[in-house]
Amino acid sequence: MADEFNKIGVVGAGSMGSGMAMLFAEHGLDVSLYDVNAHHIDHLSSILESSLDPSLHQKVTGYRELEPFMSSLGGKSADKLLVFSIPHGSAADDVLSQIKHFLTKGDVILDGGNEYYENARRRQDALRPTGVAYLSMGVSGGYQSARRGPSISPSGDADALKRVMPLLERVAAKDARTGRACVTNIGPGPSGHYVKMVHNGIEQGVLGIVNETWELLYKCLHTDLDTIGDIYQKWVDDGELKRNFLFEIGADICRRHKENGERGHVLNDVQDKVVQDADDSEGTGFWTVMEAAKRHVSAPTIASAHFYRIASSDRAERMQVVEALGQDLGAARKQHVDETFRAEFVEDLRLAAYCACLASYAQGMNLIARASADERWGVNLAKCIEIWREGCIIRSESIADLLQPLYEKEPERRNTLTLPAVAEEIKRTLPSLRKVVKDGLEWNAHIPTLSASLEYFKYCGGKHLPSQFMEAELDYFGAHSYDLKSEGEGEVKKGKHHHEWKPA
Repeated sequence: MADEFNKIGVVGAGSMGSGMAMLFAEHGLDVSLYDVNAHHIDHLSSILESSLDPSLHQKVTGYRELEPFMSSLGGKSADKLLVFSIPHGSAADDVLSQIKHFLTKGDVILDGGNEYYENARRRQDALRPTGVAYLSMGVSGGYQSARRGPSISPSGDADALKRVMPLLERVAAKDARTGRACVTNIGPGPSGHYVKMVHNGIEQGVLGIVNETWELLYKCLHTDLDTIGDIYQKWVDDGELKRNFLFEIGADICRRHKENGERGHVLNDVQDKVVQDADDSEGTGFWTVMEAAKRHVSAPTIASAHFYRIASSDRAERMQVVEALGQDLGAARKQHVDETFRAEFVEDLRLAAYCACLASYAQGMNLIARASADERWGVNLAKCIEIWREGCIIRSESIADLLQPLYEKEPERRNTLTLPAVAEEIKRTLPSLRKVVKDGLEWNAHIPTLSASLEYFKYCGGKHLPSQFMEAELDYFGAHSYDLKSEGEGEVKKGKHHHEWKPA
């Protein structure tokens, strides 16, 4: 299908919005760029000067006012295409209220922000009677991919998706092995934002894993940063972590020295706090944890990474806790080991990281599968993995090579841990994860996601859990009832039996 649109309006001229504007210009569109913050528009010329071929500068025009911005897209007589690249929450509602009298039947809005899927659903429902299509569109890969080609997960009105898909296929990242665009129609409603939300949840888990491997190498085994960079590079060059994006950029970070003759590494000046969740500038991690609890999907790797980030965010308060509990309680301890132990540990750490990454992926994919079934979205898990092969933060080639064919063969499988090939990989690498967690505990390292991943596999694969004692206590004080072992596996519903442990 040929492109229907030759003009596009981008709302939001921050790093993501300006990057997408230049990407669209490079693919032949005339781009109008608007931002409520005039500062972003004022600096547009310098951004174009440094990042876009001079012959294309005239294809990008900045606007400080909404009326000329909307008029530049053809006015009410034209079908308009807009992309939102703005913060989640009320910002999109504010923009919609300001432009609603410019919108007409046939217009298409692509919400490319990290929006909460229920907000996207609400806006879709509100605009549907007007004939304006509001498409929920996850855009993955950060501002670098927004500039060069992101992974895209759109959803919503099927006819509107057909109209914009040729454009999205042109600008999306391409899988180097197949040449396929990393974009697919995720499904109806706000499923695109849901999949992007879970992508970010998986990302949160993997970020935690990478961060924990770094401490074990740097603080516990006092490995120098350049050597850690070399270790990570070896991991991503081949094997189970091949082309894992977060370990790949970890190698770059570890080897980045200060400039202008200064000694040392940039990383050593970075404060140890992650604030994007605590200051509400990022909501996807929180929403993933919330959705996992709401839909009864166990996701401890993702949740542990999230709560670790929250604890890190307020460093001033954390220093008060350090004073109260003592500095040694949370201090990773240096170890003196021989080269044989070091080499063996680094290999175990590689396999442990891979095993934990499988946990984060499994938890995220299980959540998408559950939500898709609940909402009747029909999300294709194999397609999710396919569009994550390039242009996104959770790119990990070997994991994609493992999961995609399994989901293609068994698209209705709801629990990734029950796929035999995944189970074999977990069983093969779990001993390394167990060893690393054991050493990490002895060395007082911070390992919330690694340890949570180990426990996840243990209790998901536990034939006899101590939860029978928990069930008895719930029955004791709350008369919650229980099933009997003699009655078989039982169902996910209240049991039929109650014991009067103590009369009221």
